[in-house]
Amino acid sequence: MGASKMTLKLTRVIKNLPIASSWAVRFSARSLSFSSQLQSPVQAKSKKTLAKSGVKNVVVVDGVRTPFLLSGTSYIDLMPHDLARGALQGLLDRTSISTEAVEHIIFGTVIQEVKTSNVAREAALGAGFSDKIPAHTVTMACISSNQAMTSAVGLIASGQCDVVLAGGVEFMSDVPIRHSRKMRKTMLTLNRAKTAAQKLAVVAKIRPDFFTPELPAVAEFSTNETMGHSADRLAAAFAISRMEQDEYALRSHTLAKKAQDEGFLSDVVPYNVPGKETVTKDNGIRPSSMEQLAKLKPAFIKPHGTVTAANSSFLTDGASAVLLMSEEKALAMGYKPKAYLRDYVFVSQDPKDQLLLGPTYATPKVLEKAGLTLADIDVFEFHEAFAGQILANLKAMSSDWFAENCMGRKTKVGVPPIEKFNSWGGSLSLGHPFGATGCRLVMAAAHRLKNEGGQYALVAACAAGGQGHGMIVETYPQ
Repeated sequence: MGASKMTLKLTRVIKNLPIASSWAVRFSARSLSFSSQLQSPVQAKSKKTLAKSGVKNVVVVDGVRTPFLLSGTSYIDLMPHDLARGALQGLLDRTSISTEAVEHIIFGTVIQEVKTSNVAREAALGAGFSDKIPAHTVTMACISSNQAMTSAVGLIASGQCDVVLAGGVEFMSDVPIRHSRKMRKTMLTLNRAKTAAQKLAVVAKIRPDFFTPELPAVAEFSTNETMGHSADRLAAAFAISRMEQDEYALRSHTLAKKAQDEGFLSDVVPYNVPGKETVTKDNGIRPSSMEQLAKLKPAFIKPHGTVTAANSSFLTDGASAVLLMSEEKALAMGYKPKAYLRDYVFVSQDPKDQLLLGPTYATPKVLEKAGLTLADIDVFEFHEAFAGQILANLKAMSSDWFAENCMGRKTKVGVPPIEKFNSWGGSLSLGHPFGATGCRLVMAAAHRLKNEGGQYALVAACAAGGQGHGMIVETYPQ
């Protein structure tokens, strides 16, 4: 199926699927069709700039990322700081920025390697930066590098710094696996024992179940529910069919392959795996067919769930980095920036029933903050955690009922035109290293604005904990 034939068929058929929340029950009883809105032309937009008097303009000079790879493939023997170092070195090569000119480095990550808990610092030292340059690490689930970038914006806008590197990394090929709590307590007690008799007494208390390891899970601590289960329930609540999810996933992979083949994914820099090959491109892009996708079994809620391995983002290894500066500093150093980073918001909702609806809540807030409307936006880059998550957000954004009853708004948010939405693929196909995706979204937005002649882009993402992020990116004048 070609990309032109894969415009979403978003007419809804209400299904009698189990739905946990009362608002979802009431919402799913309302049939909403917004395919016509997805096809409607964007109105003429304003050409005003979003510069603010008395506030420094923050620009993206450039950004890069390592190829995003399926976990367990070519990066398997590395460590997170290796990939983060690769992104930083790639950015140094791409921009020719002097390491002495950088004033601060911030990285985002989610599942931390205990040996390098401040991965920003370890990566910076490994990449050849001076030990005099401060570096710190932030975490905010899937929007960790978004937080890294906005932290950098704050440093620059407030006058604390003029040149900051921000990025993110995730390494799912090797995650920390802990001993059980019982064994950890025993080992700590054993470490404090002074005599042989005391040590033997501690060892004698060890039981077979002490050796059961604790594996990390992509799950909510507050609800003990995996994100995949949440996505399945969300798809059911919004009456998103399996076919619609598979269609969207196929669209993502098809568009990503086209963008890769045509050289649009220019933020990717080669990564030399020591003793192995040099990796040059993402390896999770796999266009298939609806027939093949239909053969996959539900991955989380069995046997009647609709979320599968193919319509979900996959576990990914990768790192990203962007060079942010005050505009005046960038111009003084002879750079031609790619874009401005403008207004942004972080939002938070119920982590059980609205875990993945961050974009719906963030979009109207960031638009209102910037004084823009949906029609002003030329490029949309939304994080694709699951196909059902994206479609549920679009359906929520199209609903006056949801706006009034769940968001406290008088009217619906509105639906992004699908032809302007993730047109170079997204996390479903390119991959989703939790801590690195935010920078990828921003660079995709900046490059698409230039390629398509647009002025404003809207970046949005959901994150674990029921949180979300929205940001306006404005293209730099040609």
